[in-house]
Amino acid sequence: MTTTSTPPATVPAAGPPAGPPDRPFQNRFRIPAAFLLGAVLLVGVAPLVLSDFRLGLLAKYLCYGIVAVGVSLAWGRGGLLVLGQGVFFGLGGYAMAMHLKLADAAATGQPLPDFMQLYGTEGGLPWWWQPFANPAFALAMTVLLPMAVAALLGVLVFRRRVKGAYFAILSQALAAALAIWLVGQQATTGGTNGLTDFQGFFGYDLNDPVNQRMVYVIIAIVLLLLMALARQLFVSRYGELLIAVRDSEERVRFLGYNPANVKLVAYVVAAGMAGLAGALFVPAVGIISPALIGIVPSIGFVIGAAVGGRASLVGAVLGAIAVAWAQSTLSDAWPAGWTYLQGLLFVVAVGFLPGGLASLTTVLRRRRSTDGVRATKGVTA
Repeated sequence: MTTTSTPPATVPAAGPPAGPPDRPFQNRFRIPAAFLLGAVLLVGVAPLVLSDFRLGLLAKYLCYGIVAVGVSLAWGRGGLLVLGQGVFFGLGGYAMAMHLKLADAAATGQPLPDFMQLYGTEGGLPWWWQPFANPAFALAMTVLLPMAVAALLGVLVFRRRVKGAYFAILSQALAAALAIWLVGQQATTGGTNGLTDFQGFFGYDLNDPVNQRMVYVIIAIVLLLLMALARQLFVSRYGELLIAVRDSEERVRFLGYNPANVKLVAYVVAAGMAGLAGALFVPAVGIISPALIGIVPSIGFVIGAAVGGRASLVGAVLGAIAVAWAQSTLSDAWPAGWTYLQGLLFVVAVGFLPGGLASLTTVLRRRRSTDGVRATKGVTA
């Protein structure tokens, strides 16, 4: 009697584990090409084809793009709705403006800046103005002062586990408080007029179009460098940890990490970027005032990143530039309604397209695949 043995069933070999979902700026080949293209367009092409006026406007928009890089890090990756970036933008801007005013006064042999002489400031130059006569100190303070304020606020807020809407309200309150304080200090900060009419920029005449183009090139290079820095943070271990804190803070705490410290780093770095943007804004535009750092400008910084795509560096920067351009264009024709349109953009971006315009192709691709699956099921049925 012969028996036939059934061969054992073969178990298919397990395939490679599924990789993490696609995230912006994880492609090692597309990103350098994107940065190279941006460098060529911003630094090489724009100064050649744009007039001095248009180039000055683009320099202003690129400063907003620098702020958007920090917003993309803190909000897009960390989930921190930073509605007070105007504070750090203003601190960096005023630090730079104070140095430029002191340099202009020294160049003309005046003991005080022109606006202090106009308002009749008593007791000479205020003590907290005096260190800003040193260019190295002023440059350092454009970044370190916003970061120090952010670190102090972050320690008080994150250690107490304040987050969500409460954090957003606190950051807005800080922006309103700074704007109100600046308005009240007319003799030392220029009040509602702010600081303006700068003549020089570290020895260069700002009235010379060639030097204005140099300022633009500096802003463009700084933007590209900060985007490269932010991308490295995105793809680093810290970037993954920041996403984990955003998605499940309690689980990260259970694993032995302190979420407060993780969020604090993102908040402080974003503040430093906003301060540097404010410092570059001053020689590019020629003014810094409370109207540029209050609640409305702070919301505007976030709207630009939301419209373009807060999780995408390129999307956030392009969104900030586009919203700033729309504000300059549409506010002239529709000054009373631009604020409402700006708010509507924010609502639409957050409510209906959370990933911003940068995620539009992904949304359309998913919709097409879903429609294809439905059509296949319909044919099979």
